[in-house]
Amino acid sequence: MKDTKFSLLTLVLQPCSENPLISLSEWLLEYRSLIAFIPLTSQQGVDKVIVAINDPRLYPTLLQLIFKQLNTNTVVEWQNKAYRVIGVETDPNTLHIFQIQVYPQKPLPKTLGRGIHALFFTWLAEADPCLAESIHKSDLIPMSLSIFPDVVKTRMILKIGLIKPFLLSPLLYGISRHLDHDIILADVPCRLGQGIRLLQSSTYSTLFQIPTEKTINLRLQSPTSFKQDKFIQPFPLPQLFFESLRKRWNQFAPEELHYPMIEWEGLTSAFELKTHALKMKGSPEIGSTGWVCYEFPSLEQAKIATTLAHFGQFAGVGRKVGMGMGQIQL
Repeated sequence: MKDTKFSLLTLVLQPCSENPLISLSEWLLEYRSLIAFIPLTSQQGVDKVIVAINDPRLYPTLLQLIFKQLNTNTVVEWQNKAYRVIGVETDPNTLHIFQIQVYPQKPLPKTLGRGIHALFFTWLAEADPCLAESIHKSDLIPMSLSIFPDVVKTRMILKIGLIKPFLLSPLLYGISRHLDHDIILADVPCRLGQGIRLLQSSTYSTLFQIPTEKTINLRLQSPTSFKQDKFIQPFPLPQLFFESLRKRWNQFAPEELHYPMIEWEGLTSAFELKTHALKMKGSPEIGSTGWVCYEFPSLEQAKIATTLAHFGQFAGVGRKVGMGMGQIQL
């Protein structure tokens, strides 16, 4: 599927005291069966609603309908409250990270990689079965997945990174049917939160122009490992770390932004790492977590490594990023 000019539509709502005559779904009645409304949570509360559609190619005509409605009636009912629709925002970004709250009814197993991987494709298939099947069969992995405990002990956070924009709306459309409802994760009943939170978004061109940093500090949030010849290497050697990201970047970034082969000369100047074993389908997967600091004497390599490190926050790094491994944070 070709990328659209924008990956998401968001309605901006303002609470009002007027008496709404129609609900938000009726406000866009022509598309009622094709769209889903999702609260976008923030520190200030909910004042924006994502309009997710199973086929993003319909966004331009949907946007025309929204503009038409903004010139007529703008007072709607949403979640039993009256709001005035005061605007619409389009998202031109190609890279996204968002998260969903998960409330398990009992303790979850320590390894959830296969469970969150299955959830991702179940949700995507609810919007577009053909798209889900093609990605599942592909060697390219346009997402990264992880789940980790929240500061609230009874809550987990499911974090999803997407590096192709056409996935965002269909995936959210599939997720919307389960928000504030029960799901099963690793045979444990869980309840999803009421909305999603967009943590970060960007474009390949923006990352390509990020100012150079000769010293790069990274936290490995989930077990991370790499293929080294025929073996698995849990230590994030700079040549393995950044070469993994370079190959992944070249798979998904526009061709004019691709990087040639590089003989990496970076140094690991400091680290504090532990190894963890994750139980997968076969034998346990060993990976490192903690923090690591890289330095690059070459200014040219430092520039590329800076871009790739920022990209890694969306894409993950190393092996099995679609099953919870390889999650990094600057």
